[in-house]
Amino acid sequence: MDRAAAAAIKGRGAADSPLGRFERKRGIGREKSEDLPPGPGHKPRTTITLVQARSIISRNDSPDIPFTQSINPYQGCEHGCIYCYARPSHAYHDMSPGLDFETRILGKQNAAQLLRTELSRPGYRCELIALGANTDPYQPAEREQGITRRVLEVLHEFRHPVGIVTKGSLIERDIDILGAMAREGLAEVHVSIGSFDADVARTLEPRAAAPYRRLETIRRLAGAGIPVGVLTAPIIPFLNDSDMERTLEQAWEAGARKAGYILVRLPFEVKDLFRAWLDAHVPLKAARIMGQISQLRGGRDNDPRFGSRMTGTGIYAQLLAQRFDKACRRIGYDRSPPHQRDTSRFSIPGKAAQLAFF
Repeated sequence: MDRAAAAAIKGRGAADSPLGRFERKRGIGREKSEDLPPGPGHKPRTTITLVQARSIISRNDSPDIPFTQSINPYQGCEHGCIYCYARPSHAYHDMSPGLDFETRILGKQNAAQLLRTELSRPGYRCELIALGANTDPYQPAEREQGITRRVLEVLHEFRHPVGIVTKGSLIERDIDILGAMAREGLAEVHVSIGSFDADVARTLEPRAAAPYRRLETIRRLAGAGIPVGVLTAPIIPFLNDSDMERTLEQAWEAGARKAGYILVRLPFEVKDLFRAWLDAHVPLKAARIMGQISQLRGGRDNDPRFGSRMTGTGIYAQLLAQRFDKACRRIGYDRSPPHQRDTSRFSIPGKAAQLAFF
C-alpha cells in the first residue's frame, strides 16, 4: 500500500484492500478483493455470508488474558476499528485484512447448535466462555442474524458463565437474558471506550457506537443488575492516552465497577493499515505516534511476547500502568480479576431427569 496516496473512505476504517500474507505467498493478485479500489468516492457495501462452522469454542493458554475459552459468532467486524488486532485473521479466508475485514462478514449460522453439542459432551469441563475476544459479538450484523443471542440462550440453558467485551449498544437488546444470568452469577460485561474525542472516535472506530452512547449502555446494564466494567482500550500514544482518567471517571459514574486497559497492538498487516490511517487523519502526529509505539515495543511496531504485548515496556509503559493504578484506587474500582463467574451451576439440560429415571 502506498501510504502517501491513502484516502479516507467515509464510514470505513481502512482505505484500501491490501493482500493478506497468504495471498502473497500464492501469488494471488489484487483482483481477489474484487471491486474495492481506494478513493474518497468509493463506498463499499457490507456483505454477510452465513457459513457452517466445524467447531465453535476456541481455546488458548495465554497468560495475558483472564479466560481460556472463547466464542466468535462472526469472522470480520463491520465496526471497522483500524487498529483491530484481529484483522490478519481474515487472511485465513483468502480475504484482505483491510476493507474485506470490515465489509465481508462471515456469520457462523450453526454456532448455537455446535455449542449445545460441545457442552453436552461427557468430558466437557465448565470454564467461563468469553464473547468478543476476536471480533465484536454485537456488531451491526447481529441485529438481523441474532447468532450471539442464540449462543447466549444456550449458555443460559446450561447455566454456563459468560464474559462479554463489546463496543456495541445492541447488547442492550439482550438485557433480559444477561440479567437473568447475572442473578445467578453467570454473566459479566466489559464495554470498551478508547476516546471521547468525537472526531477521533468517528474515524478510528467508524461504525461502533459513539463513546457517549457506550456510557449509556454501561448505565443500562448496571441498572439491570448486570456486573459491568470498562476497558480503556486501546491506548494509543499522543492520540487518546490523555483520556484514560476521564474514561475511568465517567464509566464509574455510569455504573462500571471493574476496569482494564490495553496498549495498541499492530501485528502483521495491521501496522501498515494503521500507518495509512495516521497519514490520512493525523499526518502531523503520525511520526510521533509511531515513534512512541516503537519505543514501547522494543524498537519494533509490534511485540508479540507474553507478558508485554498488552502493556508494552519502558518508561512510558510504566507511567501508563501507574496512572491507571492510581486512578482506579482513587475512584474505587474493584481490583479483583475480571471474568470470575460461578461455574458450579453448570448442568446439562435433561441429564438430572434421566438419572432420576434410572
